[in-house]
Amino acid sequence: MGYTALYRKFRPQTFSEMVGQEHITRTLKNQIMANRVGHAYLFNGGRGTGKTTSAKVLARAVNCLNPQDGEPCNECEICKSALSGSLTDIVEMDAASNNSVEDIRSIREEVNFLPTKAKYRVYIIDEVHMLSQGAFNALLKTLEEPPEHVKFILATTEPQKLPATILSRCQRFDFKRISNEDIVKRLEIVCKESQIQATESALKIIASLSEGAMRDALSILERCVQDGENNIDEDKIKELVGIPKTVFIHGIVEGIIEYDIDKVMNTINEVLQEGKDLNNLLWEIIKYIKDILMIKTNQTLDIYNEQELQELKELSEKISKERSIQLIYELSKLESDMKLSTQRLIVFQAGIIKLCNQNSNIENVNTGSNSGNNSDIYARLDKIENYLRAGGGVNRTQKVAPKKNTEEKPKMNVEAIEGIGKNSKPAQYWNKIVNNFKTNGKIMLYTNLINTTAVEINDMTVGIEFPKGITPFGKTVLDKPENMKEIANQVSIACGKEMHIKYIDTKPQQKEASEEQELSDFASGFDIPFDIIE
Repeated sequence: MGYTALYRKFRPQTFSEMVGQEHITRTLKNQIMANRVGHAYLFNGGRGTGKTTSAKVLARAVNCLNPQDGEPCNECEICKSALSGSLTDIVEMDAASNNSVEDIRSIREEVNFLPTKAKYRVYIIDEVHMLSQGAFNALLKTLEEPPEHVKFILATTEPQKLPATILSRCQRFDFKRISNEDIVKRLEIVCKESQIQATESALKIIASLSEGAMRDALSILERCVQDGENNIDEDKIKELVGIPKTVFIHGIVEGIIEYDIDKVMNTINEVLQEGKDLNNLLWEIIKYIKDILMIKTNQTLDIYNEQELQELKELSEKISKERSIQLIYELSKLESDMKLSTQRLIVFQAGIIKLCNQNSNIENVNTGSNSGNNSDIYARLDKIENYLRAGGGVNRTQKVAPKKNTEEKPKMNVEAIEGIGKNSKPAQYWNKIVNNFKTNGKIMLYTNLINTTAVEINDMTVGIEFPKGITPFGKTVLDKPENMKEIANQVSIACGKEMHIKYIDTKPQQKEASEEQELSDFASGFDIPFDIIE
């Protein structure tokens, strides 16, 4: 007899042997005992969680001559034939390779015939989401009203790809990921029956690597004994799957936390000299920092021994939660950058060196040096966000030095208005807006708005009062569309919503000097050269 893989050799033969899916096996057993088995089932869940195994056990149980508490006896003629694969009444079909309309039509023709030996003809269709649209349509009527002697069991890892018409015709059972504890218990049984000596920490690592898939766990265990040695420890597993030793990962993370570039780079070189994969190394660093974060939030970690847990706790005291999260974010971004580069090692080393720089953005974000300004920043962002929601717009054009004989002026920065509350009155922020026009180089606006006041006319309009009146030259400047828009934008930002402005002349207009005289006065008063272009 040929060699049989562990996951096939130790495939559960009854519902009670299955692990981690008690919510499903209990229901199926009750249906069998009550003789209320449905005509169509859909088993969906991640890989290696027991979907096909449950389908096979259910197919035998409904046809078993001597069922026991909803379980197949595996001793009668029907069960033995099913286990050996010689029972033609239980049909297993892989939809990944048999996904055409013709394949489903052959099933439609077969269902009209009675079973040869068993009570029911059971069709197990694996990876059913791979069927074509035409195949699904051909299956619909048969799946909805099959003959009494026919049962359908569909299995898939991607139920979202199935048409709603298929989903509505089946009893759906969701298989969840198997917990690490259940995987370890099952591995202990397998090791005992296979005479494999494995440490508890080794089994925990296998369970963690399997990501909730029992089949993957058994495959990893099998790879560990392919060299003829039945002794498995933690180092052997890490060597087999290419995971750097924990001592190396600890050294790298400790160096990053302490900004020790030399220590980090020397450790990385040691790991790479052992032939470890760069992506595996980066993933282990991210996972290790995640575990530090778990320690800081009082979570339990089962894959580490006492010494390693103590080292994790010591590191967790040297780093804040904020910096841990930021490191995970930056390392994940580094992983994406490496995928897009042909020089992965250079990108990796540059990214790690950046994290070891104490003056990097990570430190600036997480230290408390700027904590005093946080409230102002949040208030300012809140005003801007509310303004943009209301349909306002802010010109973010970069400042450019104005050229001679042009009307282009530097744009007001939205950060110019600070410390203004959301419901502030115009009188509270108007002087600051006027002064900011001068700070940002908008001298024409500043000089024409000096000594003005702002009043709230209604909830959408702010009036700008001119106690000394508006001169013809000033009116020309202030009525320019770009200047009116700039003033309205600044008022809107301060109010947190879109506002309109209105000029109010509170003094009867007197006869003013000519525009040339005003320009002359302006030049002599501020001692600046300027040109006016019509």
